[in-house]
Amino acid sequence: MPEETVHESESKRSRTGIASYFRRLARRFGRGEPAPVDEEQTVTVSVPEEADLETEIEREDDELTLELEVAWTEVDDDVNTEAEASKATFELYEDNAEKWRWRLVHDNGNIIADGSEGYASAQKAEQGLESVRSNAPGAHIVDTSKDEDGPSEGGSSATFELFEDSADQWRWRLVHDNGNIIGDGGQGYSSKQKAKQGLRSVKENVRGASIDRLD
Repeated sequence: MPEETVHESESKRSRTGIASYFRRLARRFGRGEPAPVDEEQTVTVSVPEEADLETEIEREDDELTLELEVAWTEVDDDVNTEAEASKATFELYEDNAEKWRWRLVHDNGNIIADGSEGYASAQKAEQGLESVRSNAPGAHIVDTSKDEDGPSEGGSSATFELFEDSADQWRWRLVHDNGNIIGDGGQGYSSKQKAKQGLRSVKENVRGASIDRLD
């Protein structure tokens, strides 16, 4: 059969953004799950237990190219170009004070993130969640209990902050470079590890999550 390009994409990313992309693939590959290869998470690929891995570095003038190639014999529709890889959904809703809010709900029913404020309109609430959608995947994690400073350069305009509240519960918040809290976990966790697991679920699922407006 002739060679066929099933999917191809190209974008400029920071070094940390590239690392976040590879970590997402590695986690899904390690768990034996379909891994989303595009930002919208509509194209996924499943890798078998064993495959051929080829690494090549090319130099042309002053430009270097690193190529990673994984090859195997396709079985059982290993590629899905109409996938919904995200396991979460954004819900837009109006609260009792007639403010619009958003929350990110996992398929298991748990709220894994929500906005830190109410908005005057559904449109502004959607703008708020879109800021989280674009910034969360590449955001660094800073543990405030260790008095860590945020990175001087990163793959996002926001940073995840891990902290312990007055009730000895661990929490996370996503803080934009302008100082605004644009999202948080909506709950306290019994340990730092569980809080990290919560925010990593957001990192993995936020990009491809659909938006459901609750009227």
